[in-house]
Amino acid sequence: MSRPQRLIELLAALQARPRTTAEALAEELGVSTRTVLRDVRALVDAGIPVFTERGKYGGISLLPGDQADLSKLTTGEADLLRAVGLDLDRARQLGGEAAARSALRKLTPRRALPPVRDDLPLALTDVIAIDNRPWFEDAAPLPDVAGLVRDVRTARRLRIVYRRSGDAAARELVVDPYGLVQRGGRWYLVADRDGRPRLFALSRLQRWAVLDGPRRLRAGADLAGTARELGEALERREHVTVTARVDAASLDLARRILGARLRAVGDRGDDGRVEITVAYDQVDGVRQLLQFGEHIEVVAPEAARRLVGRLAATIVRAHAADGPRLSMNGADGPRPRP
Repeated sequence: MSRPQRLIELLAALQARPRTTAEALAEELGVSTRTVLRDVRALVDAGIPVFTERGKYGGISLLPGDQADLSKLTTGEADLLRAVGLDLDRARQLGGEAAARSALRKLTPRRALPPVRDDLPLALTDVIAIDNRPWFEDAAPLPDVAGLVRDVRTARRLRIVYRRSGDAAARELVVDPYGLVQRGGRWYLVADRDGRPRLFALSRLQRWAVLDGPRRLRAGADLAGTARELGEALERREHVTVTARVDAASLDLARRILGARLRAVGDRGDDGRVEITVAYDQVDGVRQLLQFGEHIEVVAPEAARRLVGRLAATIVRAHAADGPRLSMNGADGPRPRP
């Protein structure tokens, strides 16, 4: 169950009973208690009157009176909320901002919520900000996402013009689309190509056209399962383990930049450095570590260490005051003008 769907199911569960607990909701929805509490916070931040009480007789409930009521929603509004949850930005990208705003007006109380405690002058939304965008977002332009969604809903094949990562030019492909998924702040088209599932980043999708033939999906496959399958395969793809020693002061930066690639962190040594283990799908991935400059040393494997040495030497020559400009593969470039 996706998070948008889960938010609607959570709201329905709260509407069905006057009071419940995070543990009971977690069991009903098949998620962790922590996930339920995060979802409750999302409902509160959207202005839906969910009230939480701690202690022996505490629990989670919708405030009585002018509370949210899913029965007020039209079929289209309910369908949209199951797709995007409470995120107006996503609804806007799908061309459904008006319907999403209408749905939220129906689910939000007409009067302001009372504070949980009188001695707290600031509301929770005044002191908490949630931004799901990834760090160092490149803000790449997107195609007409709403238009692509409409065309995918025709259940027909697509001819797309797509540039793969690292390629200079795009090429034409025929795909069988499942739908769109947003992960890590980026939109992807999930589709089969020649019977195999693929993820296509919308930032590199140049154009598409709907074909006459119906889509031909793998038996038993759907959007949620295929997206999960592709995501898990991508995270398991690492085949090279790189050991490096990084300054302890740069460890927080390493955690943020390397993300899930950072597999292990050792203890701080007498020299102020920490041994880390990083996973890549190929040795060439070690180029990512160059951004740590003099604050890191690659220890193993030897192939990764030699590659970093060659790249570092190329950088030194390229930045020498009287030397030629070099590309990162070592080829000579034009000499700088005096």
